[in-house]
Amino acid sequence: MKFLETWKRKRPEKFIPAEKAVERIRRGDRVFIASACAEPRHLVDALIRHVENNPGAYPHALQIRLLGVTPYAEDRFGSNFRCNAFFISESNRSAVNRGLADYTPVFLSRVPELFDRSMERVDVALIQTSLPDVHGYLSLGISVDIVKAAAAKARVVIAQVNRNMPRVPGDTFLPIDNIDFLVCHDEPLLEYAPAVDTDIARRIGRHVARLIMDGDTIQVGYGVIPNAILSSLSRKRHLGVHTEFLSDGIVELMKAGVIDNSRKTVNRWKTVATFCMGKTSTYEYLKDNPLIEFHAIDYTNDPLVIARQNGMVAINSALEIDLTGQATAESIGRIFYSGIGGQADFMRGAALARNGKTILTIPSTADGGGMSRIVPFLQKGSGSTVLRGDVQYVVTEWGIAYLQGKNVRERAMDLIAIAHPNFRSRLIEEAKKAGLIYRHQAFIPGERGMYPEELETFRRTRTGLQLFLRPIKFSDEPLVKDFLHGFSDRSIQTRFFTKRREMPYEQLQDLIVIDYQQEMAIMAVLLDDKMPGREELLGVGRYHIHPKQQTARVSFAVRDDYQNQGIAQELLSYLVYLARRQGLLGFTAAVLVENEPMIHVLEKYGFERNRQMIQGVVVLSMVFKEEARDVPPNTRSKGRSSD
Repeated sequence: MKFLETWKRKRPEKFIPAEKAVERIRRGDRVFIASACAEPRHLVDALIRHVENNPGAYPHALQIRLLGVTPYAEDRFGSNFRCNAFFISESNRSAVNRGLADYTPVFLSRVPELFDRSMERVDVALIQTSLPDVHGYLSLGISVDIVKAAAAKARVVIAQVNRNMPRVPGDTFLPIDNIDFLVCHDEPLLEYAPAVDTDIARRIGRHVARLIMDGDTIQVGYGVIPNAILSSLSRKRHLGVHTEFLSDGIVELMKAGVIDNSRKTVNRWKTVATFCMGKTSTYEYLKDNPLIEFHAIDYTNDPLVIARQNGMVAINSALEIDLTGQATAESIGRIFYSGIGGQADFMRGAALARNGKTILTIPSTADGGGMSRIVPFLQKGSGSTVLRGDVQYVVTEWGIAYLQGKNVRERAMDLIAIAHPNFRSRLIEEAKKAGLIYRHQAFIPGERGMYPEELETFRRTRTGLQLFLRPIKFSDEPLVKDFLHGFSDRSIQTRFFTKRREMPYEQLQDLIVIDYQQEMAIMAVLLDDKMPGREELLGVGRYHIHPKQQTARVSFAVRDDYQNQGIAQELLSYLVYLARRQGLLGFTAAVLVENEPMIHVLEKYGFERNRQMIQGVVVLSMVFKEEARDVPPNTRSKGRSSD
């Protein structure tokens, strides 16, 4: 406060009441109002009173995000204000869609350029700042984004000076000489709290956490799902942040030491953002914190800056995604809902970054579960916010679809696999009609065909090989096909009782479309540490149930170049555990007599040979012991070791 009094004495002409300041706004002026939680409410209230007392006034209001009460968007001011939003929020969504307000679709990184080139005129800027320091500099605090660019081009800059606005390090400062009028008024900053996490959001958060590696640099949006994602990262290490939006969740991870920015390649040791919406305690944490830098949006959101960040992970949300991989985050059909925002900037930048990843999160349904968000094609009128080529991962509460490098048929099958089970049959039929997938694609509806995600687990073989064991799902055709094609002629004969190497599509479907109530098929895969989602299939074990006997016929196959590493034993061990859990009493296996390695594995595990041998085939059987096991042996916690 002592510096404020000093500057009042030095520049008394700049310090005036809000009512006098807004009188500088002329008829037809375009008024920029600072964004989100930094909205200068005292100045806005004064502006509204001025318009009410002077009906002939006609300012044209510009904003980026609206939060809280925005009276200038109300119908009663329709003859006085024409609002133009670069990003739509709940406060002005109705006005935009009724034609009472405007929306400018633009990458947020390009908005400062619109101001700079006078393509979007700013006559008056209403902003909010911290107290001035000894040198006469005021900080824009929690909202730099496009505010600094607007203030630089405005004819008149009016700042609400608020002691509650923190001084945030970075490119946040304006000299007092660049501000025309200062209105001193203290009031609490607007706070933002996302809705309470739902079970769906938490499930999505856990899936996303599996894709983020120690040392990655992340960007996360705002809302329930991003909040759940951040909550799921508590066991990560050395994360960095280069983002548009800084949330309470990011601050909590900084306090916990999860985020230390030690491995960033740009702005190392600094959490970089352009605006913040959160609790008052978060704003206090930002105050003069040397670990944080806020920059203008044409820096934080510049795809070329983002692309320089090694291990950049962009995590964003969508309203709807179609089976080809294009998504909209800005409109629902012809209804404008939000905006392009910074999503496209970060998705494109992360896609270009070395070891970068783009993750699109989306609940599988909308409208209380009555509508699928995964659709055959985007609705007519929807804007394609994220292009097919920019989407690498799509995450719903039902799992992860890895799309990069996949053809349209593979993408469609992967996305259907993570759609809500109630809509998968319909999506299969629509995809067939559209020619996106095989017209004879098999599918098992209902619970019998529902992928049992809870059976995913990690196992380590006796040779130290870390395996990810999971059930086969109907979108695994490419993996299984490559697996089968990798066998030698001898392996084909000993494992599949045939010399034929070709695998017709109809026969392949029998291997990947599983009725989980009548059979089980488990894959042993290696995960790619550098690119989560990539899987290398090493072995498959499966059993088919004999319902009348309460036993099952078991078989397994391991890739030739991974023989004798304990993979078959781990597959068999897990299959026994699953079979026992289903109430089965034992296994039988039919093996060619010359397939000595498989016979050895079975006998070592406790199978016994039957005395009779039919046409060179040995039948072995195993009766399960009575004692039950609650957990499978040698199981590691689900998730990667760095989780």
